[in-house]
Amino acid sequence: MKKFLLVLGMITCMIGMTACGKQAEEAKPIMDEATATATAEYTVEQIAQIVSSGLSEQYAEDPVIAKALESWEKALADIGDYKQIVGSEAEIDDEQAIVNVSIQGTNHDAVVEVIMGKEAYTSITTNVTYSFGELMTKAGLNTLMGMGTVFVVLILISLIISCFNFIPKIQAKFSKKAEAPAPAPAAASVAAAAPAAEENLTDDLELVAVIAAAIAASEGAASTDGFVVRSIKRANAGKWQRA
Repeated sequence: MKKFLLVLGMITCMIGMTACGKQAEEAKPIMDEATATATAEYTVEQIAQIVSSGLSEQYAEDPVIAKALESWEKALADIGDYKQIVGSEAEIDDEQAIVNVSIQGTNHDAVVEVIMGKEAYTSITTNVTYSFGELMTKAGLNTLMGMGTVFVVLILISLIISCFNFIPKIQAKFSKKAEAPAPAPAAASVAAAAPAAEENLTDDLELVAVIAAAIAASEGAASTDGFVVRSIKRANAGKWQRA
């Protein structure tokens, strides 16, 4: 039994070693480090030459190269003039090769990350190398800008809230203006006074008839057809006079 288990263990180890050997053969890098480094450095030199010659538009149809040229042009604002390549570091596996090419500039240094696949470039990006003091300065400026923006927004919100106190006053003014056309009852009173005038006119006609009858009786006339009352004047003593 022990011999059987020993043989089984040996067979298992042999199978494991064979599998590891196959995996090692399958995980072969896509290229060696020297080839990857030389290719990446040559690519960086070509990018610098294309940008300095003003030929970037000729590569607009290639998205990877176009983005690489754009990244280089943006970084030149901090790099200054490109001087030379000072070193490279490569990481290679069976899928891709990542090479970081360090370059030197008049103002700042930079690292160009070149990622190459099995058949073509995957990405090329230029990253400027800043000092610790510059990074802290940028971080402080970003913090101040963020805090300043927050304070400005808070001030605007407080001003808007303070304006709410004037809204009831404005509404009250508009409501008073809307209630202003109220003098309409005066016209109604004038209209109501008109019937009174008609009533006074009726009383005057009756009074004229009475006066005419009295005058006819005093004159001995049978009727009042021949009399015409032109006006009636009221005396202080309450007597009536014939015009």
